[in-house]
Amino acid sequence: MASRIEDYALISDCYTAALVSIDGSIDWLCMPRYDSPSMFGALLGTDDHGRWKLAPTPPGATASRRYDGDSFTLVTTWITESGVAEVTDVMPRADHRADVIRRVRGISGQVEFRQELRIRFGYATAMPWVRKVVEDTGTALVAVAGPDGIVLRGPELFATDHEHANTFTVSEGETVDLTMTWFPSHREPPGALDVDAQLTFTAEWWRKWSAILEQHGAYADEVARSLLIMRALTHEETGGVVAAATTSLPEEFGGSRNWDYRYVWLRDASLTVTALISCGITESVDRWRLWLLRAIAGDPKDVQIMYGLGGERDLPEREVPGLPGYHGSFPVRVGNAAALQFQSDVIGEVMVALHDAREAGVAETAYSWSLQRALVSFMETHWQAPDQGIWEIRGAPQRFTHSRVMMWAAFDRAIRAVTEFGLDGPVDRWIELRGLIREEIETEGFDQERNTYTQYYGTSEVDASLLQLAEVGYCHPTDPRMLGTVAAIESDLMRDGLVLRYRTEAGVDGLPGNEHPFLACSFWLVTQYAESDRLVDARRLMDRLVGFVNDVGLLSEEYDVTNGRQAGNTPQAFSHLALVLAAKAIRRAEARAAHTPS
Repeated sequence: MASRIEDYALISDCYTAALVSIDGSIDWLCMPRYDSPSMFGALLGTDDHGRWKLAPTPPGATASRRYDGDSFTLVTTWITESGVAEVTDVMPRADHRADVIRRVRGISGQVEFRQELRIRFGYATAMPWVRKVVEDTGTALVAVAGPDGIVLRGPELFATDHEHANTFTVSEGETVDLTMTWFPSHREPPGALDVDAQLTFTAEWWRKWSAILEQHGAYADEVARSLLIMRALTHEETGGVVAAATTSLPEEFGGSRNWDYRYVWLRDASLTVTALISCGITESVDRWRLWLLRAIAGDPKDVQIMYGLGGERDLPEREVPGLPGYHGSFPVRVGNAAALQFQSDVIGEVMVALHDAREAGVAETAYSWSLQRALVSFMETHWQAPDQGIWEIRGAPQRFTHSRVMMWAAFDRAIRAVTEFGLDGPVDRWIELRGLIREEIETEGFDQERNTYTQYYGTSEVDASLLQLAEVGYCHPTDPRMLGTVAAIESDLMRDGLVLRYRTEAGVDGLPGNEHPFLACSFWLVTQYAESDRLVDARRLMDRLVGFVNDVGLLSEEYDVTNGRQAGNTPQAFSHLALVLAAKAIRRAEARAAHTPS
C-alpha cells in the first residue's frame, strides 16, 4: 500500500518528477514529461502497479532525509545495527535525458541493501518485455513496452514473479551507483551515465538558480523551498507550470473527488508568476508569457482555462481501470474535463500577473500587450456570462462574485496599462465596463443583512475565494464590507481553525462527497489578517500552516485535520505560492508595526 502523502519527497529535472517514499520506494514516475503515462504507479494502487524500492534489509533500519541545500537532490541516511549508509536520489539536469540516479554510499560499518524493481508502463496496463544486455561495464537490464523503454544499470538484477530484485552490501567508503534511463522504445538504449559529472552539474545548476532567492525574515526557509518547488514544476523547455506532479490523490480519502493536476492552469501559472515577482524573481516571466502566447494563439473566444505542458488543448478526461486508486480512492482520472469549462476569472488573473511583471520592470515584447488587448476584448463581450468559477464546479454555471471581481480586475489592469504605462487601448470603454461590473457586484453579490459578499448572485453562501477581493485591489482589507466577509467566512467555512473552499453540502459543485480544508485558502486568510492589522492572528495561523509541511518542505492541496495528514495532489503549486504571498504579507505587516508609534 502507498505511504502517507506527506511521506513522499520530490525529485525533479524540471521536465518530470518522481515521488520517493521515506521507505526508499519510488512509487510515482511518469517519463519523459509530468503528464506522460506512469511507469511506477504504486502511489495509486499496490506494489504490483510499479515501483522501484531500494532499502536496507536489516529489520529496524531507520531513515532520515534532507535535500542537499537548495536543490532536489534527496539524501536519505539509513541507520542499522550493522552500519550507516546514505542513498542519494536525483534526476540529473544535464544532456536533456530522462534519468534517475540512485547512489548508495557506505558511511560506517556494513549495510546490506535490497533492490526491488517492478516496471508497469502505461498506467500499469503494459507488462514490459525485459532482457539482459552485457556491456563493457557489466550487465544492464532493458525493458520495453509500446512506445516506452528503460535501461537500468548497476548490480545485476534477477527475475522473480514479474519482479527484478537483488541484494548487495556497501562498506564504509564504498559507493554503488544505480541508474535508470527512459528512451523511446524504437531506439537503441542510451549509453551509460557519467554519474559523478551528472551529480556535479545538477548541484551547480540548482545552486546558481537558488542564488537569486536570498530570502530573509519570517518563514524564509519555507518561502525558499516553495519557490524551488514552483521552479521544479515549471517545464524547462516550454515554460508551462504544472499545478502538481500527480493525478488522482484524493480530496476525500475513499471518495471520488480525484483529479489530474499535471497540466497548466492559466490561473495557477499566473499566480505563480505573481509569487515569483513578489520575491524579485523575474527570470521565468518572459518564458511564461511566450508559453501563454503560443497556448492561446488564435481567436480569443477559444481561450481555455488550462492546457497541456506544450500548450495542448485536447485534454480528454477518462478513468483508468488498471489503477485502483490511492488507498482505494477511485476512480483514477487522466486528463481533465475542466479544460472545456468557461471560467471568466482566469483572464483577470493573467492580467494581474502581467501588470505585476510590468511594474517590476519586465520589458514588453512585440506581442505582450497585443495579447492582453485580445483577452480584454473578449471580456468586453462576455463579461455578463455565468461561469464555473475558480473551483471548477460541475454543477450549473453561476454568476460567481469572485469571477466578477476578477473581470473587474482585468479591466482595471488594462486601464492602468494605458494611464500609467502609456500603452494604447479604448480606455473610456474599459472605465465604463469596470464601473458597470462594480455596480453589479455591490448590488447583486453582497448580502446587506449579513454584511458579506456572497459566493454567487442570489445566495447567502460565502466562498473562500472572496478573500482575494482585497488582494486584487477591489476593496481595502479594512473596508467594512471586507471585514464582514471575513467574519462570515470565519463563521461558515472554518473547520478546526482551517478554511474550506465552500460548503460542499450546499450542492453548488454538483459532486458527491466532501473534502478537507484547502491549504491555499487558509494562507489567503493569513494574508487578509496581516493586511488588516490582525498580525497576531496572522502569525498564529501561519505557524500552524507551516507546521503541515513535511520533513522536506512539501505541501499537498488540502489537510485532513481530523487525522492529521495531507490530502490531495502533491506538491501543490497553489499551496506553495499562497504560502509565499502570506509570508510576504506578514513581513509587510511587521514593517508597518515597527514604524507605528506605540
